[in-house]
This record gives sequence, C-alpha cells and structure tokens, in this order.
Amino acid sequence: MIEAGDLRKGTTLRVDGNLYRVMTTTYNKPGRGKATMQVSMYDLKTGNTVNRLWGAEEKVDNIYVDNEDGEYLYNDGTFLHFMNKSTFEQYECATALFADDIGYLKEGMELELRIFEGQIIDYVLPTKVAYTVAEAEVAIAGDTAGKVTKRVKTDTGLTVQVPLFVNQGDVIEIDTRDGSYLGRG
Repeated sequence: MIEAGDLRKGTTLRVDGNLYRVMTTTYNKPGRGKATMQVSMYDLKTGNTVNRLWGAEEKVDNIYVDNEDGEYLYNDGTFLHFMNKSTFEQYECATALFADDIGYLKEGMELELRIFEGQIIDYVLPTKVAYTVAEAEVAIAGDTAGKVTKRVKTDTGLTVQVPLFVNQGDVIEIDTRDGSYLGRG
C-alpha cells in the first residue's frame, strides 16, 4: 500500500481488481481543506485512460513488478513477441500496450520489460535508437532562414522530422522519449 500523495508516473496500481499504470499526477493543496492527488491512469487490460481523484493520505494498492531485460522478436499483427535474454523465456503482449511506441520497435532491440504474473504489463524503451531512413522527401532549396526540416520514414515505419541534409539510406538516431532527431548514427 502507498499513499496517493506519493504516486509517480510509471507506478503500477491495482484498483477495483484491475491493473493501471500511472501516466500523470497533479498534487493540489488548497488553503483550507485536505490535499488531493488527481491521477490519470492507463488501464493495462482495456487500453483506456481513467482519471481518478484521491485524498493525498488515502492508501492505494501498488503492486511490485519484475523488471527483465528483453529482446523484441517480431510482430505477428495481433501480438508482439519478446524473449527474456537470460532465461530465453518468450512473452507476448497485445500491440495496444505499445500504442504509438510500436514504431520504435525493431527486431533484435533490447528493452526493459515489466512482468506481473507472467504477463508483460509495461516496458522501458532505450533512450536512443538508430534507424535507417527508408523514405525521404526531396529537399527544396531556398527557405533556409530558420530551422528547416523535412519528414522522413524509417525502416520501422516511424515518421520523423529531420534536417534537410538527411537522405534515403542514411542511419539516424532518434530519442524515443519524444521522437526527436538526435543526429546521424
């Protein structure tokens, strides 16, 4: 059990029998009255976002998960398949768990998996990953007074804004936290 005032992003909770991952928290302490914690949570089963308000001193049921080093194997269209690097045990999870982050996955990528009762419930991507540019817009000479970028598509299908000098076939590094271009890989 943990006090609601101590909740942070990434904490896994059990509320009414369902598992949730905390996405954002907002602490509110009015001049009079009790402090509250507004929490936005991701339902790990349904993929819905739920907002909840607790008193800062209320107890909530946080659960402990195992962190394992995993390797991304493949996507079969419905499930993503991973392997524990030390035990070679394989896991699968619904593609909905990764949502928009699915474009960052590439075969052989190492990442941290969070496992609860034999199921993947969360993950941590590496901060910096190199991708090959599969498609690139043609750069237009001229308008170069400011920071000029163009859109490219990587070999995993991820769309990224990059400087004009990046071409098809180049290897680029992307920050997985915000999808920004870091440099050539």
